[in-house]
Amino acid sequence: MKKIVLTGGGTAGHVTPNIALLPSLKEAGYEIFYIGSYTGIEKTLIEDLGIPYYGISSGKLRRYKSLKNLTDPFRVLRGLSQAKKLMKQIKPDVVFSKGGFVSVPVVLAAASKKIPVIIHESDMTPGLANKIAMRKATKICCNFPETMKYLPEEKAVLTGSPIRQELLSGNKLAGLELCNFTIEKPIILVVGGSTGAVRVNEAVRKILPELLKKFQVVHLCGKGKTDESLNNISGYIQFEYISDEMRDLFAISDIVISRAGANAICELLALKKPNLLIPLSANASRGDQILNANSFKEHGYSSVLYEEDITPESLLEAVNDLYDNRHSYINAMAESRESNAIPIIMDLIDQTR
Repeated sequence: MKKIVLTGGGTAGHVTPNIALLPSLKEAGYEIFYIGSYTGIEKTLIEDLGIPYYGISSGKLRRYKSLKNLTDPFRVLRGLSQAKKLMKQIKPDVVFSKGGFVSVPVVLAAASKKIPVIIHESDMTPGLANKIAMRKATKICCNFPETMKYLPEEKAVLTGSPIRQELLSGNKLAGLELCNFTIEKPIILVVGGSTGAVRVNEAVRKILPELLKKFQVVHLCGKGKTDESLNNISGYIQFEYISDEMRDLFAISDIVISRAGANAICELLALKKPNLLIPLSANASRGDQILNANSFKEHGYSSVLYEEDITPESLLEAVNDLYDNRHSYINAMAESRESNAIPIIMDLIDQTR
């Protein structure tokens, strides 16, 4: 049987594209294994799907000064040693990496064993982990045409992002029942990402009384970031994180407020959901979400509100404007020629192994 190792972790964005590939990989006859961190979100998501999961040591690769920069290289070296043993044990035909710090030792281990590696870069510009890993990659997939100039020409392939096909088949009635909502008011879905977005959460809660006059709100807050004082408010429900029912929440949503992670916005594009993007500030990141959001704004797919510009008034105005003009965003997304990523990536996997 053909064997493939998937890797990637740290956030859901480094895992969900791998999950989107699983049905096609199984259909093609691949035996699938996953290598991630000991305790990252990828462990829970993958083990719940019954995929053999192996945890390895992982250190963060930082661009800033930190005492952990003195110890984390040893964690990376330990992870590299563990990954090499797993390559020898599993003997995969190919490795597919979605990025994140845990993927670096896996890619390096595979390359040391002459195992082909395919990397997927979601953001406009490659992150540090993928910058290191791409030197050993056989092929590098990307979401945006603008990304091609940052990649080695002979390795770069424009694929788009694998989208979980089940997201396209949500049940509206199931979503309404889950949230105890009615069809009387439109519904806003607020998505802060798998780790949550404190600034977005706070901003939404400040204008919640005004929002609830016109909308119902389903709020994905992130682990440990719900507010118990807001429980049992009519027309409002909050969750830490949603997995299987996400398709039903998308089905009931008229508009979406979201961070601008590449996988998240590609899902919104595939679903043709009018969206307000609040990208993570450049002060707290390398600015990739800002580039992603600006690209979608230029194409007419998204409205954008920068984190430093958030006030109760600006957020409320942006939400109302998005809803009032939602059809123009839907029409723009309907004209998108976004590639169907899964068949393209599957061809690469079959050709590379």
